[in-house]
Amino acid sequence: MTLHIVRLGTPRAPGEGLRLGTVRRPPRGVPKAEFASRDFYDVWLPDLAPSAELMALGKEALDDKAWATFSRKYQAEMNQPEAARLLDLLAALSHQTSMSMGCYCDNEQRCHRSLLRALLAQRGAAIA
Repeated sequence: MTLHIVRLGTPRAPGEGLRLGTVRRPPRGVPKAEFASRDFYDVWLPDLAPSAELMALGKEALDDKAWATFSRKYQAEMNQPEAARLLDLLAALSHQTSMSMGCYCDNEQRCHRSLLRALLAQRGAAIA
């Protein structure tokens, strides 16, 4: 049982499990009934996406200093009680069932999903 960090919209890997979309908005131009069949996500979980304001800052984070600022602010959002409890739950569930979570970004290193990976690892999640 593990947690996979994925790019939404890419083909699912064997054993990936339930796919969670940790994005602020659903995929554009895709009917809701097709989100899962087109390999986006089975369940939408926007509570783990950066806030709209922070998302704008993240898109502009082209250098290391700007990315560090985005990272610090995103981690602060994820330290809020609701998000922290959700991360704790997902970390615990990763030891019981396989699941995946992700975002649309091409480059994981400049995507909040890389930060989610680290936050979940800090909580003891079983990460693939």
